[in-house]
Amino acid sequence: MRPGSLLEKLCTAHHDTAQPINLGVYYKNTLVALCHALEDFVLESEQPPLLLAAFQQGKWYLQEAERYGAIAQRSRHIVILAAAGAGFDQQALAQENIALVELTADDPVAQEWHLIILSPSYSAMVLCQELSAADYGKTGQPENDLERKFYGFWTFEPDLVQETVLLTIDHIRTYNAPLADQLMGELTKMQAHFGQCQRDDLNTVVINVVRSLQASQGHDENQPLSDNLLSNEMQAFLRMAQLIDHADVTNPNAASEVATLAETLGQLLDLPAWQIKRLRLAGLLHRLAPLTNATQWADLQTDTQREMLAKQGIFPKASVMRVMPQLQAIGEIVSHQSEAWDGSGRPDGLAYDAIPLESRILSLVAQFQHLVHRYSQTDPNPLAPALHDCQAQAGKQFDPKLVEALGLLVLGLQQGMSLESPSLKIASGIWLLDEE
Repeated sequence: MRPGSLLEKLCTAHHDTAQPINLGVYYKNTLVALCHALEDFVLESEQPPLLLAAFQQGKWYLQEAERYGAIAQRSRHIVILAAAGAGFDQQALAQENIALVELTADDPVAQEWHLIILSPSYSAMVLCQELSAADYGKTGQPENDLERKFYGFWTFEPDLVQETVLLTIDHIRTYNAPLADQLMGELTKMQAHFGQCQRDDLNTVVINVVRSLQASQGHDENQPLSDNLLSNEMQAFLRMAQLIDHADVTNPNAASEVATLAETLGQLLDLPAWQIKRLRLAGLLHRLAPLTNATQWADLQTDTQREMLAKQGIFPKASVMRVMPQLQAIGEIVSHQSEAWDGSGRPDGLAYDAIPLESRILSLVAQFQHLVHRYSQTDPNPLAPALHDCQAQAGKQFDPKLVEALGLLVLGLQQGMSLESPSLKIASGIWLLDEE
């Protein structure tokens, strides 16, 4: 990473923390599609955001100037950081709330591509920098502009976006102190409302991101570019799952712990590798079906109510994942995790072996993880009471044979076996998909 760049400063700040920044490589065509999808939600946001963007060179912004003109009408303020380009000054300042910061040629931010969107109701960020000539190696920089590569990450996480906004304002201050003061004033006004109205339809955002990435692929037969787009589709779901975990202060590691338990129980049952792989991914995404674990959908009295939820991206049976064909099987597993062994569950009232095996495993380990976490608040040995509660539901909620297998797993844990739940490297999440 380039010393002094925003990406380097953020990664350094998180290097020795519990949540280091996981970076990946992105092709330019992926970033274009991703940024357009994230920007689209500014146009419908009820809370005008602060938007900071680094375009490397003025000529790249000129390609987006008309689009940013429309975005500016729904934004508090837009700041463009870029090295100068022909006609850039006039275009960038076409609207009063669009400000230009012309970077010097030796400024490391001039080699970065950023999109930072922050409002009380919506936050998103892309933070990348282009690979250097040395990084490209013998092949050199590609002739096709869309095949240029960038190193970095993207996220929806509000705290991380706000932290980057502060870093960016500090950088702007070296060029234009009055503008930096103005931006700090805008940020201060917004901070009073953070956490009060964060949008609760992140499903919709993710669906649009995935569809935008899919549309950008078109008929391109370039395999590396196609794989990069697919990887980011996968990342969209993993980032949504991560955000759901972070929002749950009482159980912030549920996804990784459930994934580890599901994977371990699958190994104990001697399941084939492909099935264990599905279990791990289903565990990571098991919280993405807000209506699957309750009776909310069935309790809605009218089709109109259901249609309203559908427009917000909320569906029964985890269909948010069905927008990505490679996650069809995982969506089915997650959908049926709230079925009950005796047929009293939802969404389809399946019973016994009619419930997919992976769904039965996921249901059991998700409940076990929840119970362990709850009992750990008051009991130094939470495994026994958590297992006891699951055993009480054997033959009712849970498959009795799976409960027996869980008992063996708990016995191993009580005798010193340890299960590690490593933090997921989201940028490389494509490996979780079936090779088919």
